[in-house]
Amino acid sequence: MLDFTAIDFETANHSAASACSVGLAKVRGGKIVDRAGWLIRPPEGHDRFNAWNTRIHGIREADVAGAPRWVDQLPELLEYLEGDALTAHNAGFDMGVIAAACRASDVPIPEFDYLCSLQVARKTYTLDSYRLPMAASAAGFDDFPHHDALADAEACAWIIIDSAKRHRATTIAELGKLAGARLS
Repeated sequence: MLDFTAIDFETANHSAASACSVGLAKVRGGKIVDRAGWLIRPPEGHDRFNAWNTRIHGIREADVAGAPRWVDQLPELLEYLEGDALTAHNAGFDMGVIAAACRASDVPIPEFDYLCSLQVARKTYTLDSYRLPMAASAAGFDDFPHHDALADAEACAWIIIDSAKRHRATTIAELGKLAGARLS
């Protein structure tokens, strides 16, 4: 079965540890069955908001002031993921956010199997650009608020679902093999 969770993070500044928002789209049997997203107060020392990042995603320091810190919300994130394989567009970034935020919070880094929808899109579509909005449009997911973590996670899920159909893959691992993308 094509079961996975698509994930996307927004960050407060240039530090990968500065996660300030997460979006999640849970897929079961090739269909999005649940969505979740929330704000995160980045770990201390990584919680300064850069004007450039705020301009991109619109999240301000005041918006996360009452949100739990990374260390406090990590158990909720892991519970939601249920041990799923993850997908993300430019997955190295999102997996790096998890690792950096855990290191900054002095907690163990969870291990995940993950597939990069950017790599899959490059092997599935012929596009001028493989940025998330263009790849999502090729998958039939248009007009979403890019840099909203929940919308970006859903767009990533659509890319994987559509790519799996095009490659006739029934699992994330099979899609990775057929699309020549590494399941890490």
